[in-house]
Amino acid sequence: MAAFFETFGGMGLAILGAALTVGLCCIGSARGTGLVGEAAAGLTSEDPDKSTKCLILQVLPGTQGLYGFVALFIVLSRAGVLNGTAAQLTPAQGLAFFAACLPIALGGWLSAKFQGRVAAASVNIVAKHPEASTKGLIFCGIVEFYAILSLVATIIISMNILR
Repeated sequence: MAAFFETFGGMGLAILGAALTVGLCCIGSARGTGLVGEAAAGLTSEDPDKSTKCLILQVLPGTQGLYGFVALFIVLSRAGVLNGTAAQLTPAQGLAFFAACLPIALGGWLSAKFQGRVAAASVNIVAKHPEASTKGLIFCGIVEFYAILSLVATIIISMNILR
């Protein structure tokens, strides 16, 4: 551990946190969108006219991957990596950035996974009652809310490091 801090310092922790964030959020999104895609492909093979509603449901778990990318951008910007003025972060500051990434890293990963399950179940609504498909979107939106809260937490914490 001492060698890590000697070589990379606090910046290494900040970059590791940002990288884990985008990685976990994208893994969750890939799992969620894949699950919905499987359900949607089955329905679309039987009724191609329902593909648009299914596509909307499939896109929803993908937003967490975007949230992870936003968090990566914010952390790297705050640390000065993106504008060429990289700060000499102490290990404590690097750990603070790493900790700031945890809400969206974990919240984005898990909410994408669970939102994929809700969206896949909502494909059944589209199959049996297409006129009620908005209800499935609402179910998905409730899960999305927690991903948004996780992103907001990461932004608030990140913006208060290096003040």
